[in-house]
Amino acid sequence: MIKTVYPGSFDPVTNGHLDIIERASRTFDAVVVAVVKNPSKDAMFSVGERVRLLRHVTAHLPNVTVDHFEGLLTDYMHQLKASVVIKGLRAISDFEYEFQMALMNRTLDSSIETLFMMTNNRFSYLSSSLVKEVARLGGPIDELVPAVVAEAVEIRLSRAKN
Repeated sequence: MIKTVYPGSFDPVTNGHLDIIERASRTFDAVVVAVVKNPSKDAMFSVGERVRLLRHVTAHLPNVTVDHFEGLLTDYMHQLKASVVIKGLRAISDFEYEFQMALMNRTLDSSIETLFMMTNNRFSYLSSSLVKEVARLGGPIDELVPAVVAEAVEIRLSRAKN
């Protein structure tokens, strides 16, 4: 059985993320979507909230589980006995960063492979940061994120205004 991990901040999860998750679930026996706690990012949602949203939007995928971790990805991979990291790519700029991360992970543990999946071209411009910016400026995000995520973003922003 090949177990893969799709790590990311997912703040919030977008339709682009969901596309990668669904495609990975068709390719691998088991997919763990792992929310990374990144202290250098200003998160809209807590790790627990992101995990809950991801569990909701991946509930239709029986071989997908959602978890979270802090620290080195390679340590987390050992804990799960997983051997493959999935990373979604939108553009060349993503590749440069992710390539660097993949080489560092390989330096830390040569048994872990990183596979890159190109995003569906419908989502090549989409990022969580862009979704948050559009939402904060009052723009519609319904076609960018799953409905439950759009609702959660709207609620979060309305609370922030009060």
